[in-house]
This record gives sequence, C-alpha cells and structure tokens, in this order.
Amino acid sequence: MLKALQHAAAGLVLAAASTLAWAADAPNAAANAPLMRFVLPAVTPGSEVQVTYFHLLLRLALEKTEGPFSIEFYPHELTSPRRALELKRNGVINIMWDGTNVQRERDLLPIRISLVRDLNDYRVFLIRKEDEARFRDVHTMQELRKLTAGAGVNWPSVDVLRHNGLRVETAVNYSSLFPMLKAKRFDYMPRGVHEAWAEEQQYGKDGLMVEPTIFLHYRVPFYFFVSKDNKAMAERVEKGLKLALADGSFDKLLNGYPAFKRALSEIAARKRKVFELELPSGIASDSSR
Repeated sequence: MLKALQHAAAGLVLAAASTLAWAADAPNAAANAPLMRFVLPAVTPGSEVQVTYFHLLLRLALEKTEGPFSIEFYPHELTSPRRALELKRNGVINIMWDGTNVQRERDLLPIRISLVRDLNDYRVFLIRKEDEARFRDVHTMQELRKLTAGAGVNWPSVDVLRHNGLRVETAVNYSSLFPMLKAKRFDYMPRGVHEAWAEEQQYGKDGLMVEPTIFLHYRVPFYFFVSKDNKAMAERVEKGLKLALADGSFDKLLNGYPAFKRALSEIAARKRKVFELELPSGIASDSSR
C-alpha cells in the first residue's frame, strides 16, 4: 500500500491536470462560476505519502462544493520561509498545509480544521541507529535537555521546544535535516507520529531510525493556509472540509493511510514515555477536530 501511495504521489502533477478536466464538466458546477485554481508546494523526497493525503483531502473538500477548480503543484522545491512568503503575497503557490503559530496566523489566513486530527499532537524522534541505547536511558526532561533537536527554521515546533528549555539546531531546507542528523549536527529530529515511519523508510539506509521509547506531546494544529486576500478560497475549502467531516469521508480518507493507522496504533499502545510540553503564548491551539 505504501509503495502504491508513493507511486501515486510521483504522478500528482498529472493527476492535477486531470482534475481541471473533471471539474469543468462536473454536473454540480455552477454554470458561470470562475475556475478556482489551487497551486500547492512541490513534493519533496520523503514526504510523498503525506503530500498525497493532503492533496486528496483538498480535492475531497472541493468536490463537495460547487464550482470548477484545478489543483496543481509548483514544480520547484521552496524552503519553508519561502513558502510562507510566497503564500503571504499570493505568489507562486496559493495554499499550503502546516502547523500553526501566532506569526503564521498574523501573516496568513488559517482554515481552522485540523487536517490530521490529533496525530500532530504526538512527536517521535528520528535518531541515528547507533544512539538507540542512549535514548532508552532518557527518563526526564532534564536528561532530554542535554541533547539537541533538529528542525526547520520557521517550524512552529521550534518555538515550543525552546520554550521548554530544549536545544534546537535549525535548517532552512527540510531535506537538509537528514544529512545533518547523520553527520551529528544534532541528536534527534522530532517528527509527527504520522510522518516518521515514511521518513525512516526513506532514510533508514543512511543509518536513521524511529526512536522506540519516547513521545513528546503538545498541541499544534495542522491547517490549510491561504493568503489573507483569498477569503473566497478559504471559505470554499472550509465548507468542503466540514461536509467531509459530517458525512465521514474525511475520517475514511485519513484512516485509509497505513502511516496514519500506524500512528494511531502507536498512541493507543501506551508503551512510550510521554513528555508533556508547555505551549508558549504565541501558539494558537484551538481548532475543529
């Protein structure tokens, strides 16, 4: 199933092109409604499964609303700060998914429905395989504070980690974090429980693994974001997501992903030490579930 999803992700640009043809002929499309064009960030290696999910969730929401639409991917990888900048000014992309914080919500328009439900609240670590025993011996926050985390420079989790006294090394590019971990620039990389095993599959050959004994737990909802100038776009996506929640198709899509099933099982097993982190005042934690 995972390989099939990754193969599907590789062809998302072609799928997006077919979306336009489908939408234009849809029987429920308003006859004279203008085409609503959605441009998403490029697919980066290791993120194919998650990207496929968010693409299909967006399409599901749009299919439940009226009017023609198209979905496509910007062909070039953008750094996390560049994505936020392009979205703010309604540039080469006009929608993205990410965790929230007060700065992001000041600059962008969040669609306040948590896209992965509670899964983004739990973080596991990507570590070097040689360090597995070292992390098994971590039993307190004080011990964890002796180690250094790695994260994207403007990820909302950076604020949370530092607020709790954890050391963080940052990188501009998501893809740079994995070789940095391998090269011992930092000790662990906190990842959403729904993200980590796909990344382990991608980077396990480089000596990286999912650490098996620790959860970080803190609430940072994962939203779609658009430009503040795109209120009509936000309203349409929000309406479609609410309809998908109401009829069960949202949860059916989410629960159909092996990575997400694995995440839910990992949380339900209650076998990990759980370190509860406090949120800084700049993190917005309210959302529809």
